[in-house]
Formats: sequence, structure tokens, C-alpha cells
Amino acid sequence: MVQNKGGDVVDNHIEKEYKFKDFKSALNFVNKIGEISEEENHHPNIYLEYGKVKIILWTHSQNKVTELDFKLAKKFDDIYGN
Repeated sequence: MVQNKGGDVVDNHIEKEYKFKDFKSALNFVNKIGEISEEENHHPNIYLEYGKVKIILWTHSQNKVTELDFKLAKKFDDIYGN
């Protein structure tokens, strides 16, 4: 596993978990990252649980992590930080 800004690189994927105080906060975050993913036309796998969101991100067409994945993960971190 390699630690990078935006998450850990594991088996050609970026994996990152975000923690929240409740389900509603986690869902709001999912909706925001969904909007950004649509704008970028680059879509992560998103797992939503009570108080937690996990993303798995990679460039499907290249079957690896690319700079675009790190860019998108950084945007997700920025949203989480606000």
C-alpha cells in the first residue's frame, strides 16, 4: 500500500474512507462528490454506510491509477475538509 494525498493506492486503485457524524452528513457528501464526478466524467465506486463513505477510484480504460484519479481524490478531500 502506498500513501498518497487523496488516499491509499492499493492494487491499482485509490481507496479512501471518510467519517461523518451521521447518515445524512455522509449522504450529503456522496451527493457532492457525485456532482463533481459527473462534471469530470470520471466515476468512483462509492460505498455509503451510517457515518462512513468509502471510495475506490481508478481509470477504468487504463486499468490503473492515473493523474486524473489523484486530481479527483484531491477534490473529494477538499469537499470533506470544508
